[in-house]
Amino acid sequence: MTAPAQCPYLPDRLERKVFTELRGEEAGTLNEALSRVGFRRSQSVAYRPACEGCSACISVRIVAQDYKPAKTMRRIMARNGDVELTFQDPKVTQEQYDLLKRYLAERHADGGMADMSFLEYAEMVQHSPVTTALVEYRLPPTEEQVLGRLIAACLTDVMGDGLSMVYSFYDPDYAPRSLGSYIILQHIEEAKKRGLHYVYLGYWIKGSDKMNYKTRFQPIERLSANGWVPLTKTDIGEDPQGDLFL
Repeated sequence: MTAPAQCPYLPDRLERKVFTELRGEEAGTLNEALSRVGFRRSQSVAYRPACEGCSACISVRIVAQDYKPAKTMRRIMARNGDVELTFQDPKVTQEQYDLLKRYLAERHADGGMADMSFLEYAEMVQHSPVTTALVEYRLPPTEEQVLGRLIAACLTDVMGDGLSMVYSFYDPDYAPRSLGSYIILQHIEEAKKRGLHYVYLGYWIKGSDKMNYKTRFQPIERLSANGWVPLTKTDIGEDPQGDLFL
């Protein structure tokens, strides 16, 4: 268990995590079992919050096979109709790292990853004991570029029942494209193609502006004391997007 540290989502609280190492031939099986009970993966470690007197972090997953995009999401898909995506082996490039640094500087300048070095990024991507892909999102190639411009990427674990989005980042210059939502929408489509049931999004905190986007993808489930149950409009509270439940 880690020592208490400042919570990145609730500024008046401290966070603490319990973790276990993933290694050996059964690392993938263990990671999947732990993911279903609320753990997340970081390199070769699976962890989950274990904060004293706080249970605000709730594991959520999209029911991919039942997902039907609302009007807003259909517009986002259309807006990015020219984007080409590929599932790559988890190998790092300078282009990815440069994109990550731009993203962190714009969106998370005061976060714990802001000073991440290239070596640390390589460790995050390549040090995985489970089946992992690096999904790249590119604009169409031009006469000057054999490969189109990289505008987003997502480190994704491929599990038996779904896709787990470990970490995603994108070019802040393309904010009007709503790339964060687009990455999730494409993961839903990929899960459907592969016959997988879920897209795991990690943790959601009610009332956290940084987490509101996750509730826009219905149907979505939350992990409760009684297992996975639907995350309802009552759970969420005020609807952050007018056509959320259409």
